[in-house]
Amino acid sequence: MKLEGGNVLGVGVDLTEIDRIRSAHQKHGKLFLDKIFTPAEQELCLAKANPYPSLAARFAAKEAVSKALGTGFNEKFGLKSVSVLAGPEGEPLLKLDQLAQKLLEQKGAKKILISLTHTENLAEAFAVVVR
Repeated sequence: MKLEGGNVLGVGVDLTEIDRIRSAHQKHGKLFLDKIFTPAEQELCLAKANPYPSLAARFAAKEAVSKALGTGFNEKFGLKSVSVLAGPEGEPLLKLDQLAQKLLEQKGAKKILISLTHTENLAEAFAVVVR
């Protein structure tokens, strides 16, 4: 259903098991991190005593954004097309690469809002594409 004149152009949500991210990192090391996360994301998360909830939340954010844009992952939108950084108050901020920014503009959108949360075992992200 398409709502004409609305400000929300897409939504996406993802839930990621923290142990899945921990296991992949322990098994594949830096190769895993480099495939999924930008250098800035790695620096931010690996500075924490337990980086895995933050890494899992960022992985979930990448999935949620791909769903909100309606693209999934493809040649125009990859795992590192979006970087989830921290703002001045610790709030999650998205940084899009050039191709992802172009996809956003093609949808007639101005920005993507993101929310992250986690428990001991799960990380979740919710993304909203808005005009």
